Amino acid sequence: MFAAILQRAVERTPGAVGGAFAARDGELVDSFRPADQVSDEDRLAILAAHYGIVLAQLGAIFGTWHFGGPEYFIAQHTQLDVVVHTVDNGYYALLALAEPAPLAQALISMRTAVGELRKEMA
Repeated sequence: MFAAILQRAVERTPGAVGGAFAARDGELVDSFRPADQVSDEDRLAILAAHYGIVLAQLGAIFGTWHFGGPEYFIAQHTQLDVVVHTVDNGYYALLALAEPAPLAQALISMRTAVGELRKEMA
């Protein structure tokens, strides 16, 4: 069920190479990557775990300033952009995109997916 939500997010976003849904501790709950992508699921799991740490650190920093943690953040790399979005109860979703990435579309896709993930978790 979670993979189907991630699949829709990836398919709605041009250039998306994979999506992941993970728990607070970085453990991969589910993921999706198109069959034509050469990256393996382990890479997506590692990406999700590492960016989960970044999300936790951002939450710790900004939480002490009374802003609360971020709803989402974007990391831009030379060949890959990553959108990380909180879901609920420490869970988060990630969308990885090849450069040049349509970030506005990626955010729309992620917000839609997060809403679907929240409904599925309820």
